[in-house]
Amino acid sequence: MTAAALHYLDFDYSEDAHGHGCFDAMASAAPAQLRRLQDEVARVLDWAHAQFGAPGALDEGGEWDCELQAVREVATALEVRHRSGAGLELHPGATGEPRVTISVTLTGTAAFCTALREAFALES
Repeated sequence: MTAAALHYLDFDYSEDAHGHGCFDAMASAAPAQLRRLQDEVARVLDWAHAQFGAPGALDEGGEWDCELQAVREVATALEVRHRSGAGLELHPGATGEPRVTISVTLTGTAAFCTALREAFALES
């Protein structure tokens, strides 16, 4: 089976003393790419649900669990000037298009972590 490539999510991995793994990813997209980012997050979660059932707390016997967060931000560029002895001056510039950042945290048993790595070609 070929691993499914991820284009937006770049997971960092950590492990606790109980052998449970934690995959964290954060991705930000402009409106033109947002649907693809959402679809990628959903694809990973759909895979986890199909392979390991519904998410549930690991300390209550669950195989995997998930936390999702998102924020929409509109950035305004600032013109920055330094005046010797007077510090920095900040002047608002043009407002950019809004971006949405989605954070995904997946925790799971060793079996879940191994399967997730294989399914999406993730590094340890």
